[in-house]
Amino acid sequence: MSSLKITEIFYSLQGESNTVGLPTVFVRLTGCPLRCVYCDTAYAFTGGERLSIDDIISQVESYSSRFVTVTGGEPLAQTNCNELMTKLLDKGFVVSLETSGALDVSGVDPRVVKVMDLKTPSSGEISKNRYENIDYLSSSDQVKFVIGDHSDYEWSKNIMMQYRLNERCDVLFSPVMGEQNPTELAEKILQDRLPVRFQIQLHKLLWNDAQGK
Repeated sequence: MSSLKITEIFYSLQGESNTVGLPTVFVRLTGCPLRCVYCDTAYAFTGGERLSIDDIISQVESYSSRFVTVTGGEPLAQTNCNELMTKLLDKGFVVSLETSGALDVSGVDPRVVKVMDLKTPSSGEISKNRYENIDYLSSSDQVKFVIGDHSDYEWSKNIMMQYRLNERCDVLFSPVMGEQNPTELAEKILQDRLPVRFQIQLHKLLWNDAQGK
């Protein structure tokens, strides 16, 4: 029976992406090959509990929510992640995947909404970006840039233009909490007339934590 190592399964409001504010079940998988400077979920790097995919789905169903987000860590670091997402989709859930973009997304079920976080220079993991993943993005997907300073902003703007990301999918610009002033980032976006969605992590405003529980 297929299984995955799970850090937590919880119910909260979606704090990011284009479904922000919607009640969502989060399935946080354990493990990540990256070590971003600003990571707010380092507790998911190790530990966790191994659960069968059927048990995971049963827990998700208990919350009676239409929306499910599979996150981490880096969920694609566990090969059975794709099986979990496909089974959730087959049961009628709207499934989104939060991925670093450092691992191959070609095997992800095309019905999954991919939220791919291209790593900016200040993350310390820019070398891990797998730009060939962009070819597998559709109009229902999203690319997120987490911006810590002006250099990150300029880099993100250039990458967006180079790959014409706004013509392929939604583009999200998100400030690193405590590093990038959100008002300044918003003003830059307006000044440069960028075709992006500005976002602040709602769960941190409401509960001042990573999970939003």
